[in-house]
Amino acid sequence: MQLLKTHYHPEIKSLENKTIFTRLATRSIAVQGNSILLMYTERYEDYSLPGGGLDLDEDKIQGMMRELSEETGAQNIKNIKAFGSYEEYRPWYKPDFDIQHMISYCYTCEINKELGNANLEAYEIKNGMKAIWVDIQEAIKHNKQTMATSHKKGMSIERETFLLELIVSTL
Repeated sequence: MQLLKTHYHPEIKSLENKTIFTRLATRSIAVQGNSILLMYTERYEDYSLPGGGLDLDEDKIQGMMRELSEETGAQNIKNIKAFGSYEEYRPWYKPDFDIQHMISYCYTCEINKELGNANLEAYEIKNGMKAIWVDIQEAIKHNKQTMATSHKKGMSIERETFLLELIVSTL
């Protein structure tokens, strides 16, 4: 899969003498016309692609389908194609490691416009996550506004906004 970008969080000055763990994740890109299926998170005031961490030894496409279905209730997932990967290094705030190295494998797919029931995890519910079809340009504009003005922004918003802009320019 083509590497789209490697991003270093501003707090990461060097990887030397750091303990690093790698987390593999998937992101789903479902577009219908100008609308894209995204997760809106109230806590961080941002839009993000549906997705999340792969289970140990889980196939990437199976993991992408599982995450998409769990987070959004997506049905009839088909025509899955590799879009690219996004690699990032971010601070880790637990004592076992210094840095998280996250690799997000992104896939385009088709799904039914009508969504079924999502099966969100407790922290996702607590963070106010919900699946929504939104105009992709509006989502980009919203994320940029959050990046510029909000103290709530999470560490994923740069990745998500980069990917949304790339989706617009390539799909």
